[in-house]
Amino acid sequence: MSLSTTTRAALGGRLRAARGLLTGFAATSAAHLGAILAHSPALQHATKPALMPLLAAHSLTAAPRAPKLLAPALLLSAGGDILLQAGGDTAFLAGMGSFAAAHVCYVTMFVQRGALDDRRRTAVVAAAYAVAWAVLVGRLWPGLGDLRIPVAVYSLLLTSTAVTSARLGWRTGLGGALFLLSDTLIATQLADWRELPGHEFWIMATYVVAQYLLMSGLLKAGRADEDAAVAPTA
Repeated sequence: MSLSTTTRAALGGRLRAARGLLTGFAATSAAHLGAILAHSPALQHATKPALMPLLAAHSLTAAPRAPKLLAPALLLSAGGDILLQAGGDTAFLAGMGSFAAAHVCYVTMFVQRGALDDRRRTAVVAAAYAVAWAVLVGRLWPGLGDLRIPVAVYSLLLTSTAVTSARLGWRTGLGGALFLLSDTLIATQLADWRELPGHEFWIMATYVVAQYLLMSGLLKAGRADEDAAVAPTA
């Protein structure tokens, strides 16, 4: 077997494994969302912790040169999922801290990829999100109680992900916006606002789609950079 054949076989095996992991993520997401609709806490608790590790494993398998902070961002999100699922104020704050660390990873990755290079465009996007953040926090503030400061600080990090993610295109931009929407729905629960029909379903649906879009957008941008690097010069 020639070296090229061996390399192709290894590549094919890795891609099959990556597709299998992504299929596993999709199936687990569907099972989790179905469990919410069916009011099955046991299945919800069984599936939620597996979501982000499957997505992290897919990213590492699909792209060995994926951004180094991508898997940590997803695994920190998994930690947040588990802690929030545990219940209690201490676990909630710890979960928020885990998600905050994930957003630091995301913002770092986007900045490294030039999220702040176009200052005019960044300023416009940042201004729009800043207005949305100020209005939302102002409306939520009276109902947040002791969580006012933690939620305000966390939401700034979350908004920073939304702003910087817009630089890489529609995938990451939409992912950042959906992540913001998902956590906004959680914040309305904390403030005792009236819930939407299927509130928990929409929290998780927007969350899993957001994480997939952020991950896939970063991988796509990385592949585009690699293709540009190996393309023959004129």
